[in-house]
Amino acid sequence: MGFRFIHTADLHLDSPLRSLALRDPDLAGLIAGATRTALRNIIDLCLSEQVDALLISGDLYDGSQTSMKTARFLSAELARLNDAGIRAFIIRGNHDAESRITRELTLPPCVHLFEGRPGVEMIDKGPLRIALHGLSFREPKAPESLLPKYRPPVADAINIGLMHTSLNGAPGHDPYAPCALSDLQASGFAYWALGHIHKRMVHEGAACVVMPGIPQGRDIGEADGGTVTLVTVDDDGTLHLAERCVALASFCPVRVDVTGLDQWHDLLGAIRTGLEQTQRRAPHLVARLRLTGATPLAQRLLRDRDLALAEAQELARGLGQTWVEKLVLDLGNKTSVSGELAQLAALIDDEFRQSDSFLAALDDMRATLQAALPPEPALRAGFDQLDPAVIDEGLAQVLARLGDTR
Repeated sequence: MGFRFIHTADLHLDSPLRSLALRDPDLAGLIAGATRTALRNIIDLCLSEQVDALLISGDLYDGSQTSMKTARFLSAELARLNDAGIRAFIIRGNHDAESRITRELTLPPCVHLFEGRPGVEMIDKGPLRIALHGLSFREPKAPESLLPKYRPPVADAINIGLMHTSLNGAPGHDPYAPCALSDLQASGFAYWALGHIHKRMVHEGAACVVMPGIPQGRDIGEADGGTVTLVTVDDDGTLHLAERCVALASFCPVRVDVTGLDQWHDLLGAIRTGLEQTQRRAPHLVARLRLTGATPLAQRLLRDRDLALAEAQELARGLGQTWVEKLVLDLGNKTSVSGELAQLAALIDDEFRQSDSFLAALDDMRATLQAALPPEPALRAGFDQLDPAVIDEGLAQVLARLGDTR
């Protein structure tokens, strides 16, 4: 029969909506409750798969939240596991260490919350002995590896560790309890249930090291989440991993090649096909549409970007449960202008863009935007320096509008 468990992390329950592009009220309402739906789907999956345990490797909350409604919702969902005789094992992550909810939450009897000192919980399942190791964050910061603090593997048992760590680091994530993958695989454990990085990663070797990713993405930067890991441990100790989707909505980039298209209706047909092909990932798709390639429609797209976005959004609504939150143009011939406009473009590019006053003004705007953002590193990523591509696209749009002879 073996031992079966679901591994998840980084639920960030009731995390506020982070995408500034979500202007559709219906979509905003959907995403606002999506983290709760993801947890409900995880509990449903535990029940339908009749697993023995649920492992949550940190960051149940979003740190500064103080609403006890979030805690009551979590407790009620975990109580469904308790009623089914399924155990849950939880460690606190860096965001949980900041949260008042963590200290005040009353958990059902089936739940074991590992504290700020290393612990081991034993489970017997047929011929298998399972040793579950965990260690919670005491403080929001953990600059050093936690691995040396974990207890050694239990002899004659399948050792499974829960750890909240940035591993060797990842873009958009501060270093938390950094730990080398090679050290985890040399630890004598069979499986490491990690949390913290929101992108799914699976490393197989002497130990199976899994970062399940965020179960419900909150913006286009978290397009690689949406799943949990279902693990089966056979009676001989062999591990089998399966990925399961639990997200309500999937933030997903949709790339559409428009090379050579010279008719607007053909462009819309290509967009529709791209959306349809991506639609199957989750019940709801929130797409960032990127048009790429050299097309005779480039200047019209730059000039009429708002119209193109509106028509793409209308196509998405016609497909059902699909939204386009942004249109990005990556067109090979988008700056092809002639005559006086070409002279103006050359002047801007050769002199104005290189001037100290222009660069200073751009840097002031960047600093203002960065100061207005929440403190999470993932949100501030990319604001440390100016992106020349943004300037290029802005110039192309200005030239396209100036060249409009309608």
